[in-house]
Amino acid sequence: MLTRVKRYAPAAISLFAAAVFLDSLRYKFTDHPKTQEIFGRLDGWAGSLGLPGLFGHTGLFSQYVIGSAELAASTLLLIGLMPRFTRLNALGALIGFAVMSGAVNFHLWTPLGIDPNNDGGGLFAAAVTIWFSSIALIIIRREDLIGLARDLGRAFVPSPKPAAAPMRAPAHA
Repeated sequence: MLTRVKRYAPAAISLFAAAVFLDSLRYKFTDHPKTQEIFGRLDGWAGSLGLPGLFGHTGLFSQYVIGSAELAASTLLLIGLMPRFTRLNALGALIGFAVMSGAVNFHLWTPLGIDPNNDGGGLFAAAVTIWFSSIALIIIRREDLIGLARDLGRAFVPSPKPAAAPMRAPAHA
C-alpha cells in the first residue's frame, strides 16, 4: 500500500496543483473584478508602506507576474510527470511553493484577510492546500532538487582547472 502511495502521490499532487493554478489564470489574465479587488487592496496596503504600484497592473507583483509564475509552475509540474523530466516536476513544486508562500502570508498579514471574496475563505484554503502540497512534493522530489542544484552549480561555477604538467626538456642523443 505504501509503495502505491509513493508511486502515485507525486502525480496526484502535481495534477491537483496544476489544475488549481491553471484555473486561477482565467481570473488573473482577464482582469476579473475579483482579481482587481484583491490586487487593488494589496496595492493600497503597499502604498501605505511607501511602495505604491507594487501590486498594480505593471508592478513587480502584479496579477500578470503572479499568473505567469503559476503558469510556469503548472507547466513544469505537468512536463515533470514524464520519467525523464522529474527534475522539472521538482522545480515546478519549488515555484509553486514560492508563489503560495506569498499568497498565504499576504492573506494572513495584510488587510487582504482570509476571506477577501466573501466565499467563506475558499481562496485562502486553496492557497494553504497548494502550499502544503508543494511542500510534500518538494520532500518527495528532494533528490531531484539536489541533482538540479548540482547541475546548475557545475554549469555556472567554473571548476578549477588542474595545473599543467611541466614540460620536459627533450632528450639529446
